[in-house]
Amino acid sequence: MPEFHSTAPVPYGTLRPVTFKLEGPVLEGALVRLEPLDHRHAADLAVAAEQDRGSYEFTWVPRAAEVGQYIDAQLARAATGQLAPYAQVSTSTGRAVGATSYWEPRSWRTGEGLDAIEVGFTWLARSAQGTGVNAESKLLLFRHAFEQWGVARVDLKTDARNSRSRAAIERTGARFEGVLRNWSRSWAPGEDSRLRDSAIYSITEAEWPECRDRLSARVRKAVQAAGETVR
Repeated sequence: MPEFHSTAPVPYGTLRPVTFKLEGPVLEGALVRLEPLDHRHAADLAVAAEQDRGSYEFTWVPRAAEVGQYIDAQLARAATGQLAPYAQVSTSTGRAVGATSYWEPRSWRTGEGLDAIEVGFTWLARSAQGTGVNAESKLLLFRHAFEQWGVARVDLKTDARNSRSRAAIERTGARFEGVLRNWSRSWAPGEDSRLRDSAIYSITEAEWPECRDRLSARVRKAVQAAGETVR
């Protein structure tokens, strides 16, 4: 379990300094294995990122030649303790087909424990979309956050204009909370100097059992479909 250390009272409403060391372990599923992102994944990710970029209009996905710099940037964020980046590795091929991350661990209460974390920086190769990989990745990440770290909340954000991403988030069972205006930088091409509106969603610990069952059912169907395809 994560360790938090308090040396002085913290006023109510103050965000406590997070001493939790954010490290994502390998998370293994039937369709996907989440491995801590490393340069060994670069060649696979370069192929995955170039399959069909039509769904990346609002998402940060490197071009093949930029994958090394992309990994460096994510590892630099990881060194700050605010990010745990993963490669999404297909169990059927052993190849990385995308990336995802834990992001922004937060603690509000004065007792020990991690209160909230975001799942983000997610993208998948076109061939892996709609295969159950995203559903199982979310199941693995959410389950670890709720059942191992004991969070009270997991949140997800996307560009408010990104209808594809919003629909995918809603299929996980996460609830829409609203739009945060001018919340962060835009990843849309040609908008490097602009801020985006972010649609924010969340799952709370009370909602997690229902969400877990929903995602588990989707993964079982995807595994069955994958088996039938192989046969």
